[in-house]
Amino acid sequence: MRFTDRWNVKTMRRRVALDDVRNRLWNDSTDRASYDNGGEKYQSAIMEQYKIYVEMADRVGARRATTNTFFLLVNTGIFTLLANLQRSATSRSLAVLVLAVVVLVLQCGVWYWTLRSYRQLSSVKFRVIGAIEERLPASPWLRAEWGTIGSGKDRRAYWPVIQLEQLVPMFFAMAYVALFVLLLVT
Repeated sequence: MRFTDRWNVKTMRRRVALDDVRNRLWNDSTDRASYDNGGEKYQSAIMEQYKIYVEMADRVGARRATTNTFFLLVNTGIFTLLANLQRSATSRSLAVLVLAVVVLVLQCGVWYWTLRSYRQLSSVKFRVIGAIEERLPASPWLRAEWGTIGSGKDRRAYWPVIQLEQLVPMFFAMAYVALFVLLLVT
């Protein structure tokens, strides 16, 4: 079993099941009969809530992208600065470099966990969207899109971007440690 397979198995255990979402989503006290004219207003209310919720899910994705861009820009700049320090390494700058690398590796950990948190939030939001789609005439996301690409389980069909994004902080952390070792050796 590859590392990424083990990682996926661990995160799958914590995933919220669609049945759990269904059980928590719908209010027992509100149904078609409680609306005037029955089905039409009820379906209209579901559609309106669906639109709002899809917009909220999109905003979470936009916040994730902004956060990721921030961390990427900061780390690219800092990595460039540290690489330039190699030219003028002294014993004093090495002490500063040790502290900087420790802080940067910790910051990469924060970046990773922030992306992981966004991934978990998005996962639940899309499950809620799927549960709402069950009461709509069409299911464009859950059945059509997500089902067509195999629910992100087959990387040959689709490898979720959010999983790839989480690799970037790990690569930066490894690069910081490698640069530090390189500076110590030279």
